[in-house]
Amino acid sequence: MVTNQASIKRDGVQDYVSLRATAAIIFAYSVFMAWFFITTDNLTFIEWRGLFSGLAMKVFTLAALVAVMIHVRIGLWQVLTDYVKATGLRAVLQYILNIIAFGYVAVGLFVLWGV
Repeated sequence: MVTNQASIKRDGVQDYVSLRATAAIIFAYSVFMAWFFITTDNLTFIEWRGLFSGLAMKVFTLAALVAVMIHVRIGLWQVLTDYVKATGLRAVLQYILNIIAFGYVAVGLFVLWGV
């Protein structure tokens, strides 16, 4: 069987792997943040700013933001495909929700790199 490598459509395996990879990044970020909150006795702005001023934390946070966006895009596509049968309504909802997900990452970038 010959597959078209130039196709821009996704397949189920790619979605499955993408969801699992993004879930792992989101989980690692959540565990790290929970550990930070649990182990920090007195959380002040100075400590919070110190955490996010390092390049490694900025990259980790950026990876988590992008992972959330990809996870949301695939998950919403799956849910909307299953439950919204009207093609036009589904397209509008996907467009709006994808713009919101992209906006979430864009705002996160401005906040993150502004520290």
